[in-house]
Amino acid sequence: MKVYKDKVDEAVEFLRQRTAFAPEIILVLGTGLSGLGEKIEAEVVLPYEDIPNFPHSTVTSHAGNLILGILCGKRVAVLQGRFHYYEGYSSREITFPIRVLALLGAKTIIVSNAAGGLNPAYAPGTLMVFEDHLNFIPDNPLRGPNIEEWGPRFPDFSQTYDRQMIELTMACAARLKLAHVERGVYVAIPGPSLETPAETRYLRSCGADAVGMSTVPEVIVAVHAGLKVLGISVVSNVNDPDNFKPIILEEIIAETKKAEARFLSLLLEVLPAI
Repeated sequence: MKVYKDKVDEAVEFLRQRTAFAPEIILVLGTGLSGLGEKIEAEVVLPYEDIPNFPHSTVTSHAGNLILGILCGKRVAVLQGRFHYYEGYSSREITFPIRVLALLGAKTIIVSNAAGGLNPAYAPGTLMVFEDHLNFIPDNPLRGPNIEEWGPRFPDFSQTYDRQMIELTMACAARLKLAHVERGVYVAIPGPSLETPAETRYLRSCGADAVGMSTVPEVIVAVHAGLKVLGISVVSNVNDPDNFKPIILEEIIAETKKAEARFLSLLLEVLPAI
């Protein structure tokens, strides 16, 4: 753990030497959602590989940049793309950027992703605001010795997602007259294999409304670090386990791109009000 802490401290010190910019809000942009980067008044743009000890994204749909700048009057740190358990990283490696940015002063995190719909009431393009999550990724980023200055040994997850930000997001969606904005439960699975019909049926029976291969490890570290959390999934497809259709990654990315404008309009409405 000392080695991991040293790596985090090295990345924090590197960023402090590069800029005096201190982010208020972390934005994690998932598959097909990196277009927000174009709207930021950027002070610093750094490819992940330029930051000491940052993992390298191997997913082609993830840009792989850290952007520090101003968006909607807020000081933001934007992660254009994330890391996944299925890429071979541990949960601690996946969440390395969140730990670094929390130590730089961030107090709020907004996580986004593309997800598969499990709730039959959802349609492709639905924006699902997280009310809760299920974690089926078999590795917890807090496993091992706890570093007390980072957070408590046993953090409370009774209200993982900030209730005020959930209500704010739903109110913003209503003000924008956005259709297909729902509250729901997200489940994280390890991947990279996509769900079978039987797994889809099981996950639905567990109470999940959408499924993906990311996000929850980042949220666990964010809560441990004391950050307020908002999560939004773009539901790219909805599968009926009794009438199952092939799930094609390229189609998921294409559907997410179609919904990106709605996602960005909602985010740009929410940010100034946080």
